[in-house]
Formats: sequence, structure tokens, C-alpha cells
Amino acid sequence: MQHPVVRVIPETGRRVLFVNTIFTQRIVGLDEAESNQILTTLYRHMMRPEFQVRLRWQPNTIAMWDNRACQHYAASDYFPSVA
Repeated sequence: MQHPVVRVIPETGRRVLFVNTIFTQRIVGLDEAESNQILTTLYRHMMRPEFQVRLRWQPNTIAMWDNRACQHYAASDYFPSVA
């Protein structure tokens, strides 16, 4: 199945990248080496700590995000959680 690497959010017209390490195999139209190089660069960039959001949940806390425009990466440093 193919999907565009760049998608447009209809409500805002904003362009977002739509790639991830699990499902994106290559960029169609590029040779394998160039595709791999671009994807590797994007994946490394997405995992930079300064792009992470950490939230300490408290009563009445609300968090919202647009799943079409964010990456999800479950850090393994939250167990066991502190109540």
C-alpha cells in the first residue's frame, strides 16, 4: 500500500510528514540508497529529546494533540508509575 510522504491537514492547510519506522519502507520515485538516507535522517530527527512532551497527570489535567501531525513513541522510563 502506498501513501503520500507529505499530507495536508484539511482544516488548516498545513503540510505534515507522514512517515514512521514501522510502516514506511521507502520513498517512491527515489533510488533505494537516497530513500534510506532521507528516511534515516527523518527518523533520527523525530526522536530528538527536545521534541518530546512529558506530562505529569494531575486531577483535571487535559492534553490534546492532533494524531495526524505528531509521532508517538512510548518511552520505557515510566514504570512503575508513582501515584
